[in-house]
Amino acid sequence: MELSVVVPVYNEEENVEPLIGEINGVLRHLGKRYEIVVVDDGSEDQTFAVLSKLQREQPTMKVVRLKRNFGQTAAVAAGLTYARGEIVILMDGDGQNDPADIPALLAKLAEGNDLVAGWRFNRRDPFFNRRLPSMIANRLISWTTRVKLHDYGCTLKAMRKEIAKNLKLYGEMHRFIPAIAFERGARIAELKVNHRPRLRGQSKYGITRTLPVVLDLLTVKFMISYSTRPSHVFGPIGILSGMGGFLIAIYLTIQKWVYDLEIGGRPLLLLAILLIFIGFQFVTMGLLGEMLARTYHESQDRPVFVVGEILEERKNV
Repeated sequence: MELSVVVPVYNEEENVEPLIGEINGVLRHLGKRYEIVVVDDGSEDQTFAVLSKLQREQPTMKVVRLKRNFGQTAAVAAGLTYARGEIVILMDGDGQNDPADIPALLAKLAEGNDLVAGWRFNRRDPFFNRRLPSMIANRLISWTTRVKLHDYGCTLKAMRKEIAKNLKLYGEMHRFIPAIAFERGARIAELKVNHRPRLRGQSKYGITRTLPVVLDLLTVKFMISYSTRPSHVFGPIGILSGMGGFLIAIYLTIQKWVYDLEIGGRPLLLLAILLIFIGFQFVTMGLLGEMLARTYHESQDRPVFVVGEILEERKNV
C-alpha cells in the first residue's frame, strides 16, 4: 500500500459522502495504490450508517468505529494504527480541508521531508473565537517547542510511515504532531493549503479547548527537552531553593550568636525552613523522575536516539 488517507469524523453524516467522493477523485489520478481509513469517533448521528454503505460500495475504504467518543487525538491515533500506506495523509472530516492539496503535499514530502504540515493561509473561520486564539496558540507553541510553524491546528498533514507509526498520542496531542515528530529527528516542512468554509454540520471546536492545549503544551515541552533527564528540571530549582534557605539560616544564626537577637518569632526563620524543605523535595523529585525515565526506556527497550542513515564499508563475501 503506497498511500493511506486517515479521516477522523464525529457526527458528520452530511459531510462524509461528498468528502470521500472528493478524496477518491483526487487519488485515482495519482496512479498509486491507496486506501481511505475513516475513524468514526463514536458518532451519535447516522455517520456510521453512511460510512457502512460507502464501505460496501468502495473496496478502498476501511472504517474503524470506536466504542464511544474518545476525542480527536484518540481517533487520529486509531487511524494511524490501522493505516498501511508508506505515506499517511491526515485530514479533517468536516470538508474544510481540500483533498486537491494532497498532490502538493506529496510533492513537498518527496523533496526529502519526513512530515509536511498544512498552513491554512486564508482561513475561513470566525476571527475572535477561532482565528485569534489559534494565532496566539501557534506563536506560543512555536516558541516553546522550537518548531516554527504558522498553523499547528491544521489537521491536513502528510508524513512517512515510520513517523506515523512511532507517534504516541494522548490528551490533545494531535495538534503537536510536528513537534513530537521533530523530537524523534523528523525533517519538518510547511505548505500553504486551501481552507474551505464549513457548508454542513456544526463545528466541534471552540475557545474552551484553550486550557487543555496549554496543559498539553507543558507536557510536550517536558517530553521534548527533559524526558531523559528530569533531574535537570527539578534539580536546579531544588538547589537554588535549598541554598536560599541555607543562606537565610546562616544570616539568622549570626544574628543570634553574635548580636544575641531573638529570631524565634521572625517570619524569616519560617521562610528559611520552608525553602530548605522545598529544595529537598525538588531534588528528590528529580531523582525519582530519573528512576522513572530509566524504567520507561529500559522496560520498553526504547532508544534515546533515532538513526537517520548508516554508511559503512561493505565486505565481499
